[in-house]
Amino acid sequence: MRRIALVTLVVDDYDEAIRHYTEALGFRLVEDAPRPDGSRWVVVRPGDEGACLLLARAKGDRQRARVGDQTGGRVGFFLHTDDFARDHARMLAAGVTFLEEPRHEPYGSVAVFQDLYGNRWDLLQPAD
Repeated sequence: MRRIALVTLVVDDYDEAIRHYTEALGFRLVEDAPRPDGSRWVVVRPGDEGACLLLARAKGDRQRARVGDQTGGRVGFFLHTDDFARDHARMLAAGVTFLEEPRHEPYGSVAVFQDLYGNRWDLLQPAD
């Protein structure tokens, strides 16, 4: 079996990213381990299945320039839910910025939001 296990997301600060992803977005902290070079191996996961995010602190000007714009302004991340209304309301209450009102498309209920750094995500409840 082959699957994508981790996707790297470049962030400004480990601790603020952990807070955002765990508190505002409801992810679970899977691992936070120091590395010999002074960096940390920080992994978060939204649920029990699917890929995890590796939160990697930007090093140098080139990486810092990509924080919040890893996909050139396009939606680059898709967070599936089994209860759109519940998660949308919880995320709004936690201060998450949605860039549009929820839409109901043939493929499901969806709304674009941005994370702490401005990366665009879809919150999506796929149609049955």
